[in-house]
Amino acid sequence: MSAMEGARSVVTGAGSGLGRAFAETLAARRGKLLVSDIDLALAEATAARVRELGGEAEAMRCDVRQAAEVEALAARMDERFGGTDLVINNAGVAVSGLVGEVSLEDWRWILDINLLGVIHGCHSFIPRFRRAGSGHVINVASAAGLISLPTMAPYNATKAAVVALSEALRGEVGHLGIHVTVLCPSFFVTNIIRDARGPSDPRDAEEATKLMERSRVQAPDVARAALEAVAYDQLYCVPMLDGRLVWRLKRLWPWLFSTVTAAAYRRRLKK
Repeated sequence: MSAMEGARSVVTGAGSGLGRAFAETLAARRGKLLVSDIDLALAEATAARVRELGGEAEAMRCDVRQAAEVEALAARMDERFGGTDLVINNAGVAVSGLVGEVSLEDWRWILDINLLGVIHGCHSFIPRFRRAGSGHVINVASAAGLISLPTMAPYNATKAAVVALSEALRGEVGHLGIHVTVLCPSFFVTNIIRDARGPSDPRDAEEATKLMERSRVQAPDVARAALEAVAYDQLYCVPMLDGRLVWRLKRLWPWLFSTVTAAAYRRRLKK
């Protein structure tokens, strides 16, 4: 039986990229979905795709920065499907640039979406899961939350916080039959660079785009890996080999990791 077969699921940021891939993967498993996005038209397009693939779906607009709007998703799931089996806190954005040069407005923007958005999802759904005695959570972080590289401090900080939140939450609810997985992919094709903010070097975006396009693991593969991980109650899901290798290097030899990353950054500055 496929992981999360027939699950009643909520996906934030489902209008494109990984969110849509999650929705399509769950649709193929006869899921009942509430797909949300800050752009309602994109969410509705995803819902239509879910129905084409044999799932059941409804779309809602949701700005995850607003706790009341996330709570409305949970309430709608109760009304429409009688509860929720899986919540995927996926909505996210990117900000890059040097500390001290990134505007405070951009810092607040990414913190509100990448961190508070996940907090709002957990705040609304975890009490429901506690009452039900079951439930699954996928918090979408990034390999950047495990491997903090220069010029990406805003993104790194929010994703590292999502990892920490997920680790703490797992300790709080794991014994209640509630599964928590934090997803930490590296590069795959999404719109995140197109919509990114910050005073970063344009060459960084070009390099990241090339890495995304070259990756053998793309959004559908990431979605499947995450669903398998949560079904088997795995806390960490790091689906790309490069992410796993660098994360292991950092854990085994933290001094070497920091030395190598700092040296690589200095070489880029010289170029």
